[in-house]
Amino acid sequence: MVVVGVIVGSTRPGRVGAQVAGWVQQRAGLVPVPAVEARLLDLVEIGLPFLDEEAHPSERQYTQRHTQDWSRQVEALDAVLLVTPEYNYSFPAPLKNALDFLSQEWQRKPVGMIGYGMTSSGTRAVAALAPVVVALGMLNLGAVFLPLRRRVDSAGVFRPVPDDDESLDDLLRNVVELAMVLRPTQSIAP
Repeated sequence: MVVVGVIVGSTRPGRVGAQVAGWVQQRAGLVPVPAVEARLLDLVEIGLPFLDEEAHPSERQYTQRHTQDWSRQVEALDAVLLVTPEYNYSFPAPLKNALDFLSQEWQRKPVGMIGYGMTSSGTRAVAALAPVVVALGMLNLGAVFLPLRRRVDSAGVFRPVPDDDESLDDLLRNVVELAMVLRPTQSIAP
């Protein structure tokens, strides 16, 4: 079983991110071989404050309960899918904060990104996020981009089209396949 974390990067009330992440989680469950457990990690529910640890994350000397819990959750993942909106040409601060809380836990994990937005479909958010995940030692396998003007109906419901399913399925297969190869190396991160 491959465990994939689907991280909802927005905490804004009225966000579409939870719907997009639900779609990602559902599609991940359809990956035929191997079996995939997609864990939804919603930053609203996780409730991390702004980074409040004295020691650098690479030291793993966490004193706060919320950091210890977040560390355990991320450590248990074989791969990560980041669901991010585009805010002002970048990704949201809560997602950066959640990434910054940890260091070694992210290393050697395959990562895929699902960007969404009204104007650019999240392309600039993903472009800003890419060097961050690489700096954390993650292996970036690409992204899916969702133009919300054409994917959210008048009632605010996210409705992916078949091309979105195809693009996400390709990304999921790549992430899962690499996670299977890398799993033995994740336990030896420095």
